[in-house]
Amino acid sequence: MTVNLTELTLKEIYDLSKKVLEFNGCDEENANAVAKTVTHAERDGSISHGLFRIPGYVAALKSKKAKGNASPSNIFLTQNAIRVDGDYGFAPTAIKVGLPALVDTTNKHGVGVLTITNTHHFAALWHETEALAENNLIGIACTAYMPSVAPIGATKPLFGTNPICFGTPTSSKVPFILDTAVSVINRGKIRVAARTGKKIPKGVALDKFGKPTTDAKKALEGVQLPIAEFRGSGLAWMVDILSGVFTGGNHAGRVKDPFDDFSGPQNIGHLFIVIKPNLFVGNYNQRIKENIKRIKRLPKIKGVKEILYPGQSKSRRYKINLKKVINIPKNILEDLKKLDA
Repeated sequence: MTVNLTELTLKEIYDLSKKVLEFNGCDEENANAVAKTVTHAERDGSISHGLFRIPGYVAALKSKKAKGNASPSNIFLTQNAIRVDGDYGFAPTAIKVGLPALVDTTNKHGVGVLTITNTHHFAALWHETEALAENNLIGIACTAYMPSVAPIGATKPLFGTNPICFGTPTSSKVPFILDTAVSVINRGKIRVAARTGKKIPKGVALDKFGKPTTDAKKALEGVQLPIAEFRGSGLAWMVDILSGVFTGGNHAGRVKDPFDDFSGPQNIGHLFIVIKPNLFVGNYNQRIKENIKRIKRLPKIKGVKEILYPGQSKSRRYKINLKKVINIPKNILEDLKKLDA
């Protein structure tokens, strides 16, 4: 199926996002934080976390599931353990409050832990983890999501796609950033496929009758499959514990669907664990440089020009997209026009 596209600059994407959010109940600070997250996603080629998300955010605002004037606050539990109360707003605003304090305390004490609760939808993890790596810190982040993945042996979804992100400086301008869902693909990609009429790959999901499907709409009614079978199921459970049980956020299938369930706040929990590597090994930057160089020198299979580490391909898309317009599906823009003044 052919998808009609419209070209927008990154500034146009930011301005449109912010305008729609403010028109539908966000104050400037909250609209700015979310619009930046959306723009970064489009810049980096992740359309499932870009403008496509705005209608869901607006629905959350209108239903009072998310507060457009949220004022998150830091609570220092110890000198290097911080909890952010998101005040039932969007996660990007809470992260904007918590991350500078986390960087500061990690630089002072070597290790920092940040939990965030009472927020709505994290969006992508890589941008914040990338910021930590740019501060010469190692970052690990995870968050639980709405039920979409069935635990191995179960017929009903309970875990979310539960993304995990790891980032580290590399001594180059491009940090190592691994951001992955524990499902075969993230749920946002399935939602985009359903909205644009595209098929999803085989081996990604089952329909509500337990049969394999490439129909995105049927996949949304059924269950997504975890990566690596029981290992992926175990990782999803681990994230549910770390970002749900441990943080005080919702867990064990209690995270609400951000698109369809407006019966109350999502209360998603998020966890950041940050390490100052040069405190533990003074020549960390040289060691990580040697590590990457050694792996990149391995013999390559036919057709492969370069072994890329996680984060390199995204960085290259980013550089390209900074210099050109972004292609946005017209039906997504039509959805946004319905929400604007």
